[in-house]
Amino acid sequence: MNVPHTARINIAIDGPAGAGKSTVARMVASSLQYIYVDTGAMYRAVTFKALEAGLSTEDNELVGRLAKELDITLLPGTDAQRVLVNGEDVSSRLRTLDINRSVSYIARLETVRYRMAELQRQMALSKGVVMDGRDIGTHVLPDAELKIFLTATPRERATRRYLELGPDAGISLNQLEQEIKERDRLDEEREIAPLLRAPDARLIDSTGRTVDEVAEEIVQWGIAVARTILAEEK
Repeated sequence: MNVPHTARINIAIDGPAGAGKSTVARMVASSLQYIYVDTGAMYRAVTFKALEAGLSTEDNELVGRLAKELDITLLPGTDAQRVLVNGEDVSSRLRTLDINRSVSYIARLETVRYRMAELQRQMALSKGVVMDGRDIGTHVLPDAELKIFLTATPRERATRRYLELGPDAGISLNQLEQEIKERDRLDEEREIAPLLRAPDARLIDSTGRTVDEVAEEIVQWGIAVARTILAEEK
């Protein structure tokens, strides 16, 4: 399903950790032949390099300086987006427990958020972008033509993460659920661009639903919005 170039729009998908944003956003982008931007992977990349450098996750100045020096490139991959940092493919190292536990603290830093938002807005200038994260519709792309707030129960999100990590990860489902609840709290209470549902965002609860169902619903909304814009241009 290809939307005419003159009617291409930007789609912002926000929501808490584990709601299925990345998978759904990637499917939507593929269906519409849009570009997918995984903003969470960008924050994970900064977190990875900060931990590697032994920096404190609360050091706004040093981590912010590091973020400015990083060349983060997102490339399409077979199963997921590839993330290159200074030319190195770090995709397989961004979903560890250490990064899961640290990324919300890095994402709270004002210098980091400013730099990432700057890069993300540049990526969306030419339209035809599907971008997912925590503050895309409220802060990064407030003028996105279609905004989605995708959520699910903490238990459902913990189960998905547990299956993703596998039983050998050394963490129980209950522990993951508590960590997800804590991450929600951090995301919602941070001073800079907290996790919020934009007033004009459409709410989707993915609990008990397949990613195909959710992605198709967003695709149909995207096509309808693009057609309306195209009709108005005529």
